[in-house]
Amino acid sequence: MTNDSILFEDNHLLALNKPAGWLVQGDRTGDPTLTDWGKTYLKEKYSKPGAVFLHPVHRIDRPVSGVVLFARTDKALGRLTRMFREREVRKTYLALVLHAPKASAGELRHFIRKDEKRNIVQALSKPEEDAKKAFLSYQLLGPAGPYFLLRVEPHTGRPHQIRAQLGAIGCPIAGDLKYGAPEPLSDASIGLHSWSLELEHPVRREPVLIQAPVPSAIWWEEIAEQIG
Repeated sequence: MTNDSILFEDNHLLALNKPAGWLVQGDRTGDPTLTDWGKTYLKEKYSKPGAVFLHPVHRIDRPVSGVVLFARTDKALGRLTRMFREREVRKTYLALVLHAPKASAGELRHFIRKDEKRNIVQALSKPEEDAKKAFLSYQLLGPAGPYFLLRVEPHTGRPHQIRAQLGAIGCPIAGDLKYGAPEPLSDASIGLHSWSLELEHPVRREPVLIQAPVPSAIWWEEIAEQIG
């Protein structure tokens, strides 16, 4: 990562363009994280003594790229946590799928149940015990090389929601072996990119739009023209 990865920065917020393969927060692997990179960047830029306050207010999966938003102050953290919980933040993803959906636009409603041991979820058509409602909308933007490009807006924040729901309708994301893709992408990423966040600034109360350029990998090459 470089300073080009910084998408937005002020006294209260920091938004970074996460490369696929990076963790947002630490896990048992001990691998470097986006949070650690952000703290180091702020510490060095502002010559901060001691610990740096920086907390992610949401997460995206390790093989997914794109926007991740952090709070730099307690005030911002509390307000952003509430905004994400109450669905006041508009999240938009770009997905490269292996097959076009039957309808060019629509909504998907499932019930998500997570298998913690296998770190995988099921997208069920009917409610079952421990399953939670999952809702997203999508629009087919067109073909993209051997894939099809979807614009996806999740309206709930369930684990692996987009991946599982698209897999459940026969449109698995490129490279996503967990949810129906037959083979991986060469860099172990999947064709899912957290493209934008739209929200009201938690302190200044003004609209903020944060967008992340798509990755440079060859399977994303045709995307820039289609998304405008």
